[in-house]
Amino acid sequence: MSFLPSEMQALERRVFADGLQPESLMEEAGALMAGAVAQFCPVPGVCVAVFGKGHNGGDALVAARLLSEKGWKVLLVAAFPQAEWAPLTALKWRQAGRCETLDVGDWCGWRPPTATPLAVLDGLLGIGAQFAGGGLREPVRGLCKAINQLRESSNARVFALDIPTGLDGATGCAALDTVVADVTLTVGFVKTGLLADGAERWVGRLAVLPLAALSAAAEDQDPMEVASPAALRELWGRRRADMHKGDAGRVLLVAGAPVTVGAAALAALGALRAGAGLVTLCVPEAAYGAAAAIAPLECMVRCVSDVREALELRADALAIGPGLGQGQPEATAEVIRDFVGPAVVDADALNVLAGGRMEVLSHCAGPRLLTPHAGEMQRLDPEGCVLERRRRVVQFTERWPVGLLFKGARTIVGVRADGGVRLSYNTSGNPGMASGGMGDVLSGVCSALLARGLGVREAGLMGAWLCGRSAEALLASGRCSEESLLASDVAHGLGAAFGALRSGGC
Repeated sequence: MSFLPSEMQALERRVFADGLQPESLMEEAGALMAGAVAQFCPVPGVCVAVFGKGHNGGDALVAARLLSEKGWKVLLVAAFPQAEWAPLTALKWRQAGRCETLDVGDWCGWRPPTATPLAVLDGLLGIGAQFAGGGLREPVRGLCKAINQLRESSNARVFALDIPTGLDGATGCAALDTVVADVTLTVGFVKTGLLADGAERWVGRLAVLPLAALSAAAEDQDPMEVASPAALRELWGRRRADMHKGDAGRVLLVAGAPVTVGAAALAALGALRAGAGLVTLCVPEAAYGAAAAIAPLECMVRCVSDVREALELRADALAIGPGLGQGQPEATAEVIRDFVGPAVVDADALNVLAGGRMEVLSHCAGPRLLTPHAGEMQRLDPEGCVLERRRRVVQFTERWPVGLLFKGARTIVGVRADGGVRLSYNTSGNPGMASGGMGDVLSGVCSALLARGLGVREAGLMGAWLCGRSAEALLASGRCSEESLLASDVAHGLGAAFGALRSGGC
């Protein structure tokens, strides 16, 4: 669940009134932050902790101390004179151990070592910060500029602690020179402003770090509102020792035209790497030769003259649309409507619906998960283009009885539920996923999860998280960069993503 900053502060006051010591909460938060930094930067290097005078700065100091104990060389940069520090922040500075303190003047001339991982902790301002006149004051603004410059010039990984300095925790509006974070480590619960349209530019990867006392004190929690390994892990148990391929799910893919057969192969690869026991790819005759040549060896490829032939095949879930083309629009619409079971509807199948066939969605024989990107959403719902993404998902799923996975830097999954629409936000991923074929892999992954019995909301959110986590692990390993990452890399990296789901992390 998401909290306004005022609601989060009230929750903290409540747990403190019940006897929890602020220092205990700070130690727990700092430990989780240090663990998250190690997740995204597994090889220790140099860490610069830039901290303010309040408890957000204290969190940074705890995390810095623990990182130094894990082998990081840590430099501490204080934004304000010691006389202005909160008592608890001053205590955590005295406990900083092997960390080295630099004054602001020395840090401004500091140059990081080359060929060494570099992380920056933004612990300048917390969620209670107020920006007079809408802007940042000195010396905070200057330090924010320095962090952003270091990120650009030295490839530093910037970790915002709870919230990027300069971002409004309620609205997501950013002041001039707001810190640009690669990862925002938000404590307890996600703050409302972090999910706002456009905020992802400063927030980056959103990691929610749950604190036991705050979780226990909060009421009416929806653990699936924001994706986390802990919530998703509850959906996905270990395989039985006597499991066979039929138990693992049969996926049917209707995809691939002669010039876009690669999309079909990527969808098949995604389904297989997500655990589907049997995958059958149906393609038109003109694409059969190419599809048979490039499809995964473990995938069965069938030639169909009419896509409706796919309805005769046995399957637990369907994915239709990747690279399909729009040559049989009426037949494609019938498959979307008549397949008995859950289905992922993507790419050209979405364009078929947008071409005057949206009413098909009101008569489907099973659950449907639509997975549009922004351009496809514009065609499906042109009237909704003026709405924010969150409201757009709500409006669409109120109108049509389907699940909607609205792709983007902050993917949103929406489904109808008792009392309204339930929204879920994906948190994983990175800018390296801005390349062709990622959506095709996601369609295959979601179809495999549906075939194993997950609902459309759960399959959509888990599928998006797994693909994003795969991309993160590939970059952390050094095997790929943001520029070189391919959709096929993400599919092949799904094993590490499933491993991360089971082992924890954020």
